[in-house]
Amino acid sequence: MLTRKQYELLMFIHERLKETGVPPSFDEMKDALDLRSKSGIHRLITALEERGFIRRLPNRARAMEVVKLPDSIAPGLGAPRPRGSFSPEVIEGSLGKPKPAPAPVVAEPASATEIPVMGRIAAGVPIEAIQSHSHSITVPAELLGKGEHYALEVRGDSMIEAGILDGDTVLIRKSDSADSGDIVVALVDDEEATLKRLRKKGASIALEAANPAYETRIFGPGRVRVQGKLVALFRQY
Repeated sequence: MLTRKQYELLMFIHERLKETGVPPSFDEMKDALDLRSKSGIHRLITALEERGFIRRLPNRARAMEVVKLPDSIAPGLGAPRPRGSFSPEVIEGSLGKPKPAPAPVVAEPASATEIPVMGRIAAGVPIEAIQSHSHSITVPAELLGKGEHYALEVRGDSMIEAGILDGDTVLIRKSDSADSGDIVVALVDDEEATLKRLRKKGASIALEAANPAYETRIFGPGRVRVQGKLVALFRQY
């Protein structure tokens, strides 16, 4: 069984991975659980790892996966009852009652879509522009929203603190615009493609790495074109 905070953190990590494919940062976890310091998050993650609910991947920043979800949390941690209220619990026996036939279980086929992999993208020093369609991957339909999508294979380590590693496959939604802070596929001078976090600085665009070994690059108007926004990533072990 888990404490309330352990349960809340586990579900927050699980939902973030399900939505974006990228685990939350320690700051995001701290804010979500309304804790004052990241040391509390460290203790909760260690407890979840010791109980076998999550696994941290060695030598990879912010890389973790949810191994299992709990059947229950510690007694007394459900929704609180209003003070002064009394709600009797009645346990009905089955003596003399016919047992109902079990309902048939029908497995519904999961919906999936073939997405083209359009070559490699640099998460490091920009490489040549995106290549042509090389192969396809099957993506669960729930990861896809409106619009067109494509996938790219990541090369480089500049986005490791965002949970994006060399060898990952990223799912991209086609878009020619993005908000400041989005992780995007950026085409620089119509020649180089790179995967970076976009920051708007007046009329200029900054492409920001998630690795202190790489400098933020700032470009003047018209030099950077957004080719799409990160939706999810896939990793093979």
